Amino acid sequence: MDRRDLLAVGLTGPLLPLAARAATGAPSGPVTPDASFPIWPNEAPGLLDKGLQDHVLVRNPDPNFPDRAMDRIRTPRLDVFRAANPNGAAMLVIPGGGYSRVVVDKEGYELGTWLAARGITAFVLFYRLPGDPWRNSWNVPFADAQRAMRLIRHRAAQWQVDPERIGAMGFSAGGHLCADLATRIDAAVGPMEDAIDAVSARPLLAAPIYPVMTMAPPFAHAGSRTQLIGKTPSATEVALYSPDKQVDPKRTPPCFLVHAEDDDVVPVENSLLFRAALKAAKVPVETHIFEQGGHGFGWGARTQGKPAHAWPELFLTWAKGHGLLG
Repeated sequence: MDRRDLLAVGLTGPLLPLAARAATGAPSGPVTPDASFPIWPNEAPGLLDKGLQDHVLVRNPDPNFPDRAMDRIRTPRLDVFRAANPNGAAMLVIPGGGYSRVVVDKEGYELGTWLAARGITAFVLFYRLPGDPWRNSWNVPFADAQRAMRLIRHRAAQWQVDPERIGAMGFSAGGHLCADLATRIDAAVGPMEDAIDAVSARPLLAAPIYPVMTMAPPFAHAGSRTQLIGKTPSATEVALYSPDKQVDPKRTPPCFLVHAEDDDVVPVENSLLFRAALKAAKVPVETHIFEQGGHGFGWGARTQGKPAHAWPELFLTWAKGHGLLG
């Protein structure tokens, strides 16, 4: 299934109008973004194999509980969920997938509709994967995350967004990317493509959710680490790609952390290490550790009836106190 299939066949089923998204529960079927556009002019930089094509993996065909992921990405893009009643705030939403895929539904579109129903325009990022044929492949996810933040800020007026009120939220490996944006921020990882690359990539605030964080044993997520920096990285590479080692006391924005104690994929210590680094640097941080939830719970039906279901509302209350909603 290629990218056209994602926007057409892959999203068949009852499409939910914006009014339906305003319900307090998660959508009970497939939704489509309001817009979609590539983040780079022409071809994304550094492609080594012209045969690479976008590909969608359908992991659950049930239209009531869609679960799709992109396991090859040639054209990184932003899918936009317009706010029903825009309040000027925006969030970059970065799904996870262990750096071997990018989840579409439970960590992307599901949160996009939730945010849009609350006045926050959401931009879901589909970023390049380091296992695909790219020059400097270990840097392409971060380059795409930087570019996405810069592009949202550059086009803020088009989307009725305040360029000073753009946050970032990421899940699992996407949480690692989110934390990268909060720490390395404008680190140069490739040549400038155009004037947009001179715009700041710093988010107003960051929300890494059950994030991959450290690249060091024993708490590193082996799959994400191998995909990103290989099986035998140097000590310098381990530190550089561990956001808990890159916190900047002056530039890292306030952070909101969520994890489950029973996460058997990405240990809760990943969030605790980042929290400790933020506290040491005197960066504001709020942390919610839930007893149950496992890994990859997103929101919606997967957390119904559990305390972890409350985390998006907790985030919204916290974000108000840090200027996201003006």
